[in-house]
Parts: sequence; structure tokens; C-alpha cells
Amino acid sequence: MKLDRIDIKILNELQKNGRITNVELAELVNLSPSPCLMRVKKLQEEGYILGYAGLINVAKLGQTLTVFTEITLKNHRQSDFARFLVAIEKIHSVVECHLVSGGYDYLVKFVTSGIEDYQQTMERLIDLDVGIDKYFSFVVLKTPIAKAQLPLTKLFAAS
Repeated sequence: MKLDRIDIKILNELQKNGRITNVELAELVNLSPSPCLMRVKKLQEEGYILGYAGLINVAKLGQTLTVFTEITLKNHRQSDFARFLVAIEKIHSVVECHLVSGGYDYLVKFVTSGIEDYQQTMERLIDLDVGIDKYFSFVVLKTPIAKAQLPLTKLFAAS
């Protein structure tokens, strides 16, 4: 499925407000409601829309600690990467894991209840012997900017 500018606009609006009504969405993207709904359903079927979620203000729930961790593996065979990913996927405090280029292999984002929780998590991960050579931790002190939406209309200039 090739996306056009209206599809991009639909996706852009839905990421801003997943609870928007079809009538409101149609108005924002200059379509009538029926074709708009058909496009949304097609975008869902084709996997462009993965789901809908509520954005939670975690700070209201209690204190958390966010840590970015650079992880370097001992070996770089496909099986080493796979073994590491199987282990890291099971850790509930891992909210992002990125394979990156540069001086290390993975950048992992943890959200834990505190430094002790993070330390225990890393100790358990090391004890699993999943091929970690070294890791460096960066504790987040403050998050002045955190955007939930991507600038789709700027990233993807559809025809």
C-alpha cells in the first residue's frame, strides 16, 4: 500500500489523539466520514496503526528512575545477539532497546522504581551470562523534552 498525503495526515492526527471521532478526523483531513473510516481501517489492516494507548503521567503514580545503558557484547555472532535479545525482552523494566552503530552494541532504556531496583536488574542480567562484556549506565536527572508524536508530515512528504 502506497500512502498519500491524506493517509499521512490521518496518521498524524491519530497519533495526536487516538480517541478522536471519525467525524472529527474526517473534518481535519478534509474527507467525508465514510472514506475517512475506510482509510483508517485500511491503515490498520496494513499494519501502519499498531494500536491505541493512553499516555500515562507516571510522575503522578510515584517516583521512578530512568537509566540509559550502553551495552557491549563479548562476541558478535548472530546467535550472541539473539541470546541477548531473548534475555532482555523478558525484563519488565526495559522499555526500549536499540541496536546501534559506534562504540557499543545496544542502547537500552530502563524505567525502574529506583537505583537499587536498576542495580538488581543489571546483576540478574549479568548472572544470566548472556554475553555482556561491559555496560555503562546514564541516570536521567530530568527530561525537559519528551514527545509522544513524530512529525509525520515533515518526515514523509507523501505524493
